Amino acid sequence: MEYVEPVLGISNCLGTPACKYLQYHRKLNDYVRNFKRMRDELNCKMEDIQLQLKAELLRPLGKIPKKGVENWLKAVKEMIREAQVVENKVSNGRYLCRACNGKLVDEKTREMKEFLDNAPNASEGLAMDGPSAGLPLPTSELVGEEAVRNEIWACLMQEEVSKIGVWGIGGVGKTTIVKHIHNDLLKQQRFERVIWVTISKEFNVMKVQDNITSALESKEYLDKEEDKLRRAAILSEMLKNAGKHVLILDDVWDKVSLEEVGIPEPSGSSGCKLVLTARSEHVCKYMGCKVIKVKPLSEEEALILFLNKVGPNIVQSPTIMPTLKLVVKECAGLPLTIVVVAGTMKGEDNPRIWKNTLGELKERIGKVEAEVIERLKFSFDHLKDEKVKYCFLHCALYPEDFGIEKDELIECWIEEGFIDYMGTRQEMKDKGHVILKKLEDNCLLENDTSQFGLHVIKMHDAVRDMALSITRMNPRYMIQAGLLLEELPEKEQWSPDIEKVSLMYNSISEISIDVLPTKCQQLTTLLLQHNPIKKISISFFTNMPCLSVLNLSFTMIKSLPNSIYELKNLTTLLLHGCYGLRDLPCLSMLQELKKLDLSETGIEEVLKGWIC
Repeated sequence: MEYVEPVLGISNCLGTPACKYLQYHRKLNDYVRNFKRMRDELNCKMEDIQLQLKAELLRPLGKIPKKGVENWLKAVKEMIREAQVVENKVSNGRYLCRACNGKLVDEKTREMKEFLDNAPNASEGLAMDGPSAGLPLPTSELVGEEAVRNEIWACLMQEEVSKIGVWGIGGVGKTTIVKHIHNDLLKQQRFERVIWVTISKEFNVMKVQDNITSALESKEYLDKEEDKLRRAAILSEMLKNAGKHVLILDDVWDKVSLEEVGIPEPSGSSGCKLVLTARSEHVCKYMGCKVIKVKPLSEEEALILFLNKVGPNIVQSPTIMPTLKLVVKECAGLPLTIVVVAGTMKGEDNPRIWKNTLGELKERIGKVEAEVIERLKFSFDHLKDEKVKYCFLHCALYPEDFGIEKDELIECWIEEGFIDYMGTRQEMKDKGHVILKKLEDNCLLENDTSQFGLHVIKMHDAVRDMALSITRMNPRYMIQAGLLLEELPEKEQWSPDIEKVSLMYNSISEISIDVLPTKCQQLTTLLLQHNPIKKISISFFTNMPCLSVLNLSFTMIKSLPNSIYELKNLTTLLLHGCYGLRDLPCLSMLQELKKLDLSETGIEEVLKGWIC
């Protein structure tokens, strides 16, 4: 099979006129030199256009690249990648004659010249005006929060107030209120830009900088810059040139240095405002904000919200209503808890079950934050199917505030065995959508739309805290996703009984055997995707006999260690986006392997016998 491509190349070359054939043969070195010169020119042109575009976007912020420019840059990157493939083939002597190599590089040189001739012209403009302010955010209805909403709005309209801190207990509705404010600002067009950034518990300066520049549609201009001080300077200039704007920082857990991030100090003279939401009044005061507290709903407001969510049949039942009101009272006026409990009880018309629910909620007491978690856990406990519970907990393996694409999530559930085997995979996917709908109906997951227009689901941070509290009570889970870890957790954190480990979206570059306990006998799931992993210890997988799902997608590995053969129970091996992966060991020994994803890798062919 290894001779097929050379033979096809020769047969293709045989159709070339004799004089041209001889020219390809004799002047191969000249063709290769011309090829490299053209590739370098094209690469330089691409970098020049990227720099020109960067300069243009930094001046009047709000501009976006023209579609033709974006398409050209995307196509050129692919062309340069193809050119590298051609160079590798020629240097490795993939074809058996010089003439075939000469023809190959000549054809690719002509293609690159055509791209160079059609490069965008800077004099005609590379960018155009983008969206004037921003895009509206999906949000739920507000009940009884008009007073706080009006107070925040009044502060935004006052020149002397430049920083506003909205605080309150988790689940009280801070984010929902401020989302409505964000959308109102877009409608009113009082500001040139409205920028929304979620901070979350695990604060990281570079991540916040990336999120702000993403909202400004200029993230690529920080991608190559690693120095925090220079990044802050670039971001500061971007925001200064953004005109009159409102920057909203949602879910701030601790004090944030605006200077360190690169956020210019808001002032009345600039017309720029900063709004943040936090669970701590102290954080708001420390950052010099006008403090606004979001209080729980009144009993009347809470009842209205609950009745809106629980359904009309329940509302009309006189035998249930007295107990229902007491259940609402136990929700302590927290909109998130009210919505979750109402979703759990939707359609339930048995008075005894309502009384049992009231008893369960009364038992769930403790500290304020712990009390919120316990109330939310009530909805989890009432998921009757254990596999549906596993599906829910699987969502906690992703980083906080992460948008999980629905189809991807259902594929994970199938791979994990949470969905029973059916006649076809489509039937299993349909079952996954039924489970997803159940979790959404119980308000344990939220529907959302990503910036790329994908349908995704998210976990409210308080719901994720509840899910994590469940996994912490059971040593079978280790979840350290999106924490920017640079190495594997310490050996002490790897329980011998551990079953599921999520280290996705970190900064781990090397995996050593040293940190692991002697054996990980129970480990079934290891998620390492989106880490810059270049090297995996040769014996890393030796003591993982039960591992069934291994995700190494979007890592920088070039090869897999031989200990991969030890994974006799591996059913799923995901290597999607491992661009540096060139070689794959023979996997025929992995008899249980059902899914192997090699899409967007450097592997060009899978030889017969490599996989079973």
